[in-house]
Amino acid sequence: MQEFLFYIKLGLNHVLDFGAYDHILFLSALAVPFTFKYWKRVVILATIFTIAHCTSLALSVYEVVTVDVGLIEFLIPVTILLTALFNFAYVYKEALDVGLFLHILATAFFGLIHGFGFSNYFKMLMAEEEDKITPLLGFAAGIELSQVTIILIVLAIAFVVLDLLKVKRSIFITIVSILIIAITIPLLIATFPL
Repeated sequence: MQEFLFYIKLGLNHVLDFGAYDHILFLSALAVPFTFKYWKRVVILATIFTIAHCTSLALSVYEVVTVDVGLIEFLIPVTILLTALFNFAYVYKEALDVGLFLHILATAFFGLIHGFGFSNYFKMLMAEEEDKITPLLGFAAGIELSQVTIILIVLAIAFVVLDLLKVKRSIFITIVSILIIAITIPLLIATFPL
């Protein structure tokens, strides 16, 4: 149980680490078009992201798939940028009108990329471990808890801005998405494979 709790904490810290804020940016971009009215949809998307993230992590840990670290480090900000750009579809349509299936597929694919991004560090941590399932499950639980926390924070901010301050939803989504894009562009430049 102690080991499981260690990996839950590792999963929490992985997402909530402000020094490696790519997860926070991605989840913010994912959640910003939603309100508490659509909380189930964004939690489903985050869960799909977690499952895909842990799938690629498991594939890497069991050495089924290996991916160039430099390429993955570049693709992570690409996923953030694309998610923020996708938010503009929500500016022009209601949330339920935007294709859920497309959003699910993109989120799953982006989760795979993010999982490969963390795989080298995770493999080093698990080098001495014979049982790899318990760490993976604990890590997945920690990721999911932290992601739900971030999503709730974004939804709470949306509530304050939209319902209390009466800012138009389209303006809120546009401003936050542009801010996320502005933060992501230096990451893209820094990780661009030469």
